[in-house]
Amino acid sequence: MPISVVMVALAAWAYSTIAPPTPGIADTVANPTPLRAAALLALATPPPTQLPTLVPTRVPTPSPTPEPLKPLLPEHRIVAYYGNPLASEMGVLGELPSDQMLNRLKQQIAAYAAADKSRPVVPALELVSPAAQGWPGEDGLYRARMKPEVIDQVAGWAEANHALLILDAQIGLSTVPQEVDALLPYLRRPYVHLALDAEFAVPAGRVPGEVIGTLDGAAIDGAVHTLSDLVAKEHLPPKILIVHRFTDAMVTNAWEISGDANVQVILTMDGFGPPGLKLAQYREYVRDHGLQFAGIKLFYHHDVPLLAPPNVLALEPAPDLVIYQ
Repeated sequence: MPISVVMVALAAWAYSTIAPPTPGIADTVANPTPLRAAALLALATPPPTQLPTLVPTRVPTPSPTPEPLKPLLPEHRIVAYYGNPLASEMGVLGELPSDQMLNRLKQQIAAYAAADKSRPVVPALELVSPAAQGWPGEDGLYRARMKPEVIDQVAGWAEANHALLILDAQIGLSTVPQEVDALLPYLRRPYVHLALDAEFAVPAGRVPGEVIGTLDGAAIDGAVHTLSDLVAKEHLPPKILIVHRFTDAMVTNAWEISGDANVQVILTMDGFGPPGLKLAQYREYVRDHGLQFAGIKLFYHHDVPLLAPPNVLALEPAPDLVIYQ
């Protein structure tokens, strides 16, 4: 036999002995072993689709807009006692021991409630702070700011009797913004309100009490805006701003005092005298100027005779605020 034929035959024998033929896919499927079946299943079955984990979108819950708080006026009428516990000559608030003073205020309120049953009466204490004085003081501004313990004392009386506290600013040679800013810690309280006493706002070179002072409408309007911003920022009930006057020149350019939903402005006739004079001044200095609300001050010792509640309420317009000094 030729050598080439023998070599081919040996090669064929060796291959068949060392490497048996690999079965085809058909053979494997027909005769699967457990391992091969698992491998084929893995090849034939596509891997499951991995869905991304869904994170819910968190939409912030909007905070509800607070409802505006109701103003006191015109649904109510305010009856106030005026003065300072450190000076009995300033008014009834400082003339009597606090318990007697508060009992007298309650009696006065009852008289107004009986005379007009259509409007509930709210008590108030009007504390003079700062108080104008006839000497310059350390800063030369002819006014004395009350110490916190004095204001807190009267505030305590007001709180205990469900009354308002009105801080009456006699600014001397100071300015309205300076004195209002000094009172802001108290004006943040919902029951505390502001009064500007034009009689004691005097220019440089003059002394309070020796001349009748004056306030311009622009300065008063500035206080309106300050109070309005405070109401909005602190979510307070609308503030009351009282402007005292008893002559035409005490409030100049009154048309500059703007209206504001957060501030109720009361123009108050502050002079004393017999009924005929008071009624004429009320018509001239309050009614004819047409501001939001009207007020009148009565003097226990200087109005002779003192107007009775029915006479006061017969005024046109009927006062929203009645102050006793």
